[in-house]
Amino acid sequence: MTSRGRPVPGRFSIRIPNERAFYAVLGFVWLLVAWQAATSIDLDPNTPGTQGLVKKILMSSPVDIFNAGVADFSSGVIWPHLGISFQEWSLGFLLALAIGIPFGFAIGLWGRLRMFTGYWLFAVDATPSVALFPLIVLVVGIGLESKLVMVVLSAVFQVLLSTMGGVRAVSWKHLEIAHSFGASRGLILRSVIVPTTIPFMLTGIRLGAGRSLVGVVVAEFQAANQGIGYYIALNGQTLNTARVFIGLLILGTFGILVGELVRLIEHRFDVWRPQIHQ
Repeated sequence: MTSRGRPVPGRFSIRIPNERAFYAVLGFVWLLVAWQAATSIDLDPNTPGTQGLVKKILMSSPVDIFNAGVADFSSGVIWPHLGISFQEWSLGFLLALAIGIPFGFAIGLWGRLRMFTGYWLFAVDATPSVALFPLIVLVVGIGLESKLVMVVLSAVFQVLLSTMGGVRAVSWKHLEIAHSFGASRGLILRSVIVPTTIPFMLTGIRLGAGRSLVGVVVAEFQAANQGIGYYIALNGQTLNTARVFIGLLILGTFGILVGELVRLIEHRFDVWRPQIHQ
């Protein structure tokens, strides 16, 4: 072991080309094996209905989930639900970006605007968006509009507040240098403020993407006849736990993919992130 806590490559060390992916897959496989065993091992063969550590009607099993997934994808039952949910998510998230990024820059740049909007902005952000959904339905109805409003409310504050934080993280020394060389406001915005803000903004986008997915599911739970949220709720009411897990796995997989995509973009701009000195 070195002084920095890193293990010294030894005689019996094993080098794995992509260690992060290897252990991620290994952990997932271990979970599936343990889950399948928990629902399959018969602890008391003499007593009917006691097979497994947990009842399949409550937790299903990986094999049953896989079979149900193959059936629903091959028959085309699930594709309309996926299409509707993706439409709601993509439109709502784009609206959240179109609102959150400009307003985040504006509030971060102008102190009076920040004082004017600060309290109600944090108050609305602290209010669970699910509590606002009945009011949203009363105002805009139960169509696509209510889903979009729900998605926007779920994601916009993450993007807005992160962007505002990035603007406020700009070093005053950099601003002084730019002013001393006679840089215009537009040049300062492009060359100093935007590069500092982008890493913070991307963090907000990554967090907002997950929050917006929650907004889609909550809206479809409450008022929808299509979508992954409706698919989960319907199968939950009929105790079809295998298909409930299919919906959950779809949401989790989509969240991971979007998060990793934004993380890759975020890593590209990490060199622009200002250093925080302790």
